[in-house]
Amino acid sequence: MTLQFNDETFRGDYTFHNSPHAVRRFPFPFDRDSYMYSVNIEQHPGGAAGTPFEFAFDVDEHYVSEMRDRAITLAEDAQRCQSLPHMELAGWDLLELIMVSKARDYPHWFELTRDGNAWRWINKPMGVDDSFTFLDASTLPYGPLEYITRQAQGDFALLNERDGNLWLDAGMITSQADWSLDFDVGMNFFEWHAPVPKAGKMGVFDKALKFLLAVNQGQSYRRLNWTMTVNPRLDTSPENYHKWGPEKRSITPDNVGQRQFLRVELQTFWRLPRSNALAFPIRCYLASLEDLCTQPKWGRRLHRVLRDIDPDLADYKGFAVNQPTIVDYLSNFDDGAPTSQGIYPDASGA
Repeated sequence: MTLQFNDETFRGDYTFHNSPHAVRRFPFPFDRDSYMYSVNIEQHPGGAAGTPFEFAFDVDEHYVSEMRDRAITLAEDAQRCQSLPHMELAGWDLLELIMVSKARDYPHWFELTRDGNAWRWINKPMGVDDSFTFLDASTLPYGPLEYITRQAQGDFALLNERDGNLWLDAGMITSQADWSLDFDVGMNFFEWHAPVPKAGKMGVFDKALKFLLAVNQGQSYRRLNWTMTVNPRLDTSPENYHKWGPEKRSITPDNVGQRQFLRVELQTFWRLPRSNALAFPIRCYLASLEDLCTQPKWGRRLHRVLRDIDPDLADYKGFAVNQPTIVDYLSNFDDGAPTSQGIYPDASGA
């Protein structure tokens, strides 16, 4: 199919919408009917054609509108993009990774020409045509991290390895699930993830850090994470809680299907060649309960997962206040039939 970029908003009048194609390719995060924590690490890229996993960086129908929303957020708060001085080389690494990947995977939209350090980058969907000198920040309108992540969906954390740990020393974070780059920048891996309930006692993050430190050059991996949000808002930062927090109280039995969203993060991990930093892209996907329940397998499974989830996780994932209303709505789509293995919708749609 020929992809058309949506003209939509993620704030105000919330005109965000998923096409039927976008719904069926949504990265549904539950491979079974229950959930506590799931590492679900796989090699990346790699996946069936048309899935978000096929290419290094997924570009979908929301691309242009998401980049417009990022620009709005940055205009309101420039601290959403920060890079400590020692991380500039990692920014160039990330710029190269994204440009090379997009020009290779989407040559009809992106072009990269390189003659030594003289580079030309063309981004047709955003109307960008820039020539610059690689590794010379004075030849770009922004630093390398900010320049390329103003043109790439999702958030991006750059982690510096030292003292047997990973430190969040740079990032572009405008679509996060209720955490703050301005607060967390400079923190180590455990400090950054400290709010996650029970994970420390379970050893989840000890295992995760051990895995991440072992990622070598040329290796890349992915996993899915999720939370819930009311309305299709990308910017659910603590800084703007006064804007989106009260919306949680607006859910009713009549509007829950349209206004309660599952928010899924496709998290990928890349060891960068020059800086040895670890790039941690966090791509956000949104789908309403109504959208998800067009796939019967997902409606059944989501009902069972959210009905039986640990109360602490329901609170952490942002939907405890609306859990009874959500579960009651989803119960209408659970006929008690067994669900097939894996995260993908059934081929028949049932």
